[in-house]
Amino acid sequence: MKSSEYFEEARTLLPGGVSSPVRAIKPYPFYTARAEGCRLTTVDSEELIDCCMAYGPLLLGHAHPEIRGAIQDQLAKGWLYGTPIPLEPEFARVVTGDHPGMDMVRFVSSGSEATMAAIRLARGFTGKKDIVKLEGGFHGAHDGVLIKAGSGATTLGVPDSAGVIPEVAARTRQVPYNDPEALEDLLSKNSDVAALILEPVMGNIGPILPRKGYLADIREITRSKGVLLIFDEVITGYRLGIGGAQVMFGVRPDLTTLGKILGGGLPIGAFGGSREIMSLVAPEGPVYQAGTFSGNPLSLAAGYSTLDWIHRNPGVYGQLEDRVRRIGEAAKGREGSFVRLGSMFKHFFRDSPPANYFQAKECDTVAFYRFWAAMRKRGIFLPPSQFETNFLSRAHGDAETGLIGEAYRACLS
Repeated sequence: MKSSEYFEEARTLLPGGVSSPVRAIKPYPFYTARAEGCRLTTVDSEELIDCCMAYGPLLLGHAHPEIRGAIQDQLAKGWLYGTPIPLEPEFARVVTGDHPGMDMVRFVSSGSEATMAAIRLARGFTGKKDIVKLEGGFHGAHDGVLIKAGSGATTLGVPDSAGVIPEVAARTRQVPYNDPEALEDLLSKNSDVAALILEPVMGNIGPILPRKGYLADIREITRSKGVLLIFDEVITGYRLGIGGAQVMFGVRPDLTTLGKILGGGLPIGAFGGSREIMSLVAPEGPVYQAGTFSGNPLSLAAGYSTLDWIHRNPGVYGQLEDRVRRIGEAAKGREGSFVRLGSMFKHFFRDSPPANYFQAKECDTVAFYRFWAAMRKRGIFLPPSQFETNFLSRAHGDAETGLIGEAYRACLS
């Protein structure tokens, strides 16, 4: 069967024909038959250089032999027990050691689950009810964060999805990214805020980068107001380096959420922080969190293998940054703005790089789609949205980097 035929069948069985909305490429998505390194092969026998990398988890590329071996070793011993396994504390020791201020960590099954639990924990620790998120920030698909971007610093939350009740949305406030004054103003008027949750580098509409001093400013503001600071590093964790954005920018949050790379390509999430805060998590404390697949042996094995490789090869981050820089040079002088940080990059169809959600929404999405389609014809698969980050992996070599750069140069002309 071809991709078009698979999709026609899928439309009768799955909402929109897909298991996640971003995969609903028009007129139909391609279906992947296999993947290795930095390349996907479709059921239509088309080979594509992958700059989506499953939306970020695959730092080492598809089907990396060390990760595959770790999964196979665990499969031979069983893949779900419902009990602790020896790898859990070993993995936790690595993760907490990589993040200053993280004394304890709880493994869960997804980034959405991690952010949901971190927000509940912040409320349990502070005894306060409201949270603040950034306009356009994405923290998973649970009710408290599916809130549309507001028009001002104190705008009450408006549900961004049917089924999210207004009473829940009203407990979520929004402020613009890169605007510490708006945060200061909101917190000065509301003493019932438990936490600010943000992506330190906005990845789901970006990358949009923090202005100099912004993260340090919001750290000072939240601390002075008795508000917990939650860094959602589901994307940036182990993507920008060991310790993620908080180490890169030298800012210590109260709580951190992780996912994606942490699982080596298998489902995982985690949240962690100081012993004082984390001791409130059940069964030690009154903040309940549980899951059948939390600490899944296969995910832990894949994740531990990934972090082991990274710790043995820390130079990979500099190599990836250099390759993304080369792609950016190919885009110079063309329409729009090329933004990069580490192995994250994006070409925005806007005269200057966006600094927040509303500026990102000014991008010419029609021009982006023409560009995306042209890149696709040249064998380069980018995330099919102006508002999703592109990623490189260790598997993207000099040859592939050159091909991506050539495609950018041609398709932006």
